[in-house]
Amino acid sequence: MSNMSNLAAPDGGVAPSNGLYRRVWRWHFYASLICLPFLLSLAVTGALYLFRNEIEAIVYRQQLIVAAPPADAVHARRLRPQQLLDAALASRPGAARAYVVPASADRNAEVDVATAEGLQQVFVDPYTGSVAGSIASDARLMTVIKHIHSLAVIGDTAKYVIEVVAGWLLVLVASGLYLWWPRGRRGGVYTVRATPASRLWWRDAHAVCGAAVAVVLAFLALTGMPWSVFWGSNVNRLLTAHGLGVPAQMWRNAPRSVQPLAQLGEVPWTMRPEMLPQSAPPQPDEHAGHEGHQGHERHDAAMAAMRHDHGAVAPGIGLDAAARRFGALGLRDNYKLSLPQGPAGVYTAVYMADAVQDQRVIHLDRYSGKVLADIRYADFGAVARVTEWGVSVHKGLEYGRANQCLLLLACLMLVLLAASGVVMWLRRRPRGKLAAPPRRADDRLAPGVIAIAAAFGLTFPMLGLSMLAALAIDLSSTMLTMKRQPSAP
Repeated sequence: MSNMSNLAAPDGGVAPSNGLYRRVWRWHFYASLICLPFLLSLAVTGALYLFRNEIEAIVYRQQLIVAAPPADAVHARRLRPQQLLDAALASRPGAARAYVVPASADRNAEVDVATAEGLQQVFVDPYTGSVAGSIASDARLMTVIKHIHSLAVIGDTAKYVIEVVAGWLLVLVASGLYLWWPRGRRGGVYTVRATPASRLWWRDAHAVCGAAVAVVLAFLALTGMPWSVFWGSNVNRLLTAHGLGVPAQMWRNAPRSVQPLAQLGEVPWTMRPEMLPQSAPPQPDEHAGHEGHQGHERHDAAMAAMRHDHGAVAPGIGLDAAARRFGALGLRDNYKLSLPQGPAGVYTAVYMADAVQDQRVIHLDRYSGKVLADIRYADFGAVARVTEWGVSVHKGLEYGRANQCLLLLACLMLVLLAASGVVMWLRRRPRGKLAAPPRRADDRLAPGVIAIAAAFGLTFPMLGLSMLAALAIDLSSTMLTMKRQPSAP
């Protein structure tokens, strides 16, 4: 494979034979090898997750949908949250962790219960209190799909792999656009020539589809970075340290715990590393200090009673009062109310609205009902707001059905790009060989390309390390190939 004539150029000629083109094509090939299995998984699971609500409404209809809603369900009287929680605990004994307010009048309420078998999501009819069923949290269909999509199924290493794959997807997009660039050609740029029996058809289909969705794929790669362990975590900490995430004054000087908000489940990305505030336990009676040892005993007994709640609502304002308080603050439907854990725990409402500007997190003191923090999207720093918006679009939440359909198209195109790339490779490679695009000893990358690669590597360190590793392997492979070639007579 001494030249590139096997990659047909759009106007019937051959692809450019300069060294820069060969090197870019070679890196595009290696990036494809690294990303291909992951990109196929991301495309399929991402497409499914975009329509999670619609899919789960079918799969879990019995649990999610009210079996026999009242004639006027919108105005029908619902049972109190505490009554629904008690019904869930009677069905699934354990420690209650959260109460999820129904999203609409035809939806059941959800109570998350920690049991010996793990966290169970128990669904209760809000009008009758009858239990409609339960789902193991880790086994819920969309939770499984989400774990596969994020590669969490392969453990903590996945958080690094996500960053590497997303970074190489950016390399694929940039190198693919360079290879597609018309350079005065017409065919194979906006149209697909020949028939599927021809390799030219697959080449054109690959190029045209890639160019059509390049911007969307780059956007998905960039907005997937916040979930990575290195780049995402460090950027989040950097935002917080410089007041570009959640401003410190939003906490109103409430004492902090050592429990991150992320442990409550789905929360705004910017707030994941933030520590939950703490409630202030009621002070003992003023006369307790004059009662000597007996006064201290009564206070210790009271504190012990607060710790011993077995999942029921601990002494304080209670779940019903907390729900009323959140309602008065503007949260009424479709939010998750996490229950306080321990004497210093708080009631936390997390409202993950489809429109990112409506998302909100509120913490209440469990004893007094005082608002410890009320944080909205508008309170975030500028960089955090842009990141939150990107995350919301990535998940298909923003802009409704139009967003879902656009991202679904991108996922389908990604599958087609992977398939067409494999077909082209299989049709041109000699049997039993990798058949990477050729490279000559005098091939050099332009300074601008090196600068772009360095910028990518410095911005995304895990990508940078993998690029250095790929470069070392490529150089070793080239040197080995050159040694095997017979010397000129």
